[in-house]
Amino acid sequence: MGILQVVVDGVDSVKLTEVDAPQATSDDVIVKVEQCGICGSDLGYISMGGLLGPGVPMRLGHELSGTVVEAGSNVSHVAVGDRVIVNPVANSNQIGNGGPEGGFTPLLHVRGAAQDEQGVIKLPDTLDFEQGALVEPLAVSMHAVHKASLTAQDRVVVFGAGPIGLGIVLVARYYGVDDIVVVDLSEQRLKTASQLGAAPFKASEGDLPQFLSERWGSRDVMGMPMPAADAFFEATGAGPVFNQIVNMAPVNARVVVVGVHKAPVEFDLVNLLLRELQVSGSMAYPDEFSQVIEMLASGKVDPSPLVSHRYDLSEFPDALAMARDQAQALKVLVACQR
Repeated sequence: MGILQVVVDGVDSVKLTEVDAPQATSDDVIVKVEQCGICGSDLGYISMGGLLGPGVPMRLGHELSGTVVEAGSNVSHVAVGDRVIVNPVANSNQIGNGGPEGGFTPLLHVRGAAQDEQGVIKLPDTLDFEQGALVEPLAVSMHAVHKASLTAQDRVVVFGAGPIGLGIVLVARYYGVDDIVVVDLSEQRLKTASQLGAAPFKASEGDLPQFLSERWGSRDVMGMPMPAADAFFEATGAGPVFNQIVNMAPVNARVVVVGVHKAPVEFDLVNLLLRELQVSGSMAYPDEFSQVIEMLASGKVDPSPLVSHRYDLSEFPDALAMARDQAQALKVLVACQR
């Protein structure tokens, strides 16, 4: 019996196609996928025709939650009926990231689950499947926050009010950081930033360094006053934004790049030198999955504002079109049983 699967089959070409139902070995788990989110990287994979080369179909989807419907005899940490989330990069499976499986499907084959207990993780009873599907992107945000070594007293600027940037706000506030400014072009996204407790700034209006200096004061850099911010997060993937940060950051500021840049960025190393900036890249989530689950289970944060739209798997073309509308969409979730 076949099942549906979202597949990238060419440049800017994606289709919902029928594939064989998964067959588990003694080390594997089959998950009935309930919710799967559309990630910005999914949009990138589609635009470039996938990761596997011209003409090689690539299965899509890596932000997911569901229920175990089959567990191999060697799998002991989860059982049939358990509500779970899936770490897509555990055990080198690369689910939805160039591996043989993708999460936009009713049934997902998780290979080698017996070898890596972090590949399939139980979802607490207090969390629903939508919250479960947010664990993966929130783990990306949490890792970025960890890279910045934030303290509660830090003054923070987040460039980009997409799901990752807003996730950074959510995580930072969970850690006690209260003074956060979010910069974006979308009024709708900035409204959500405000709802999460950040101060919004529309990038196309006003003078950002002046706004920050009026809010926090300034620090002298070689005779030039710069906004007294402590940490900057680049979550847009836009080269000019990184240069804007480097040009306005004060001495010893921390800069974390979590946005995916699709082109080389040229910048003045003298600015880096004079300001003694600490610039870090942040990639994925080496250890954050369980910490995000703990954060959500605490009840101290509400991730629901991150979800802007919901679709059924049968409506995937519409879901994809909405996810591409950055002025309106945040996290678009797909119910994979419908």
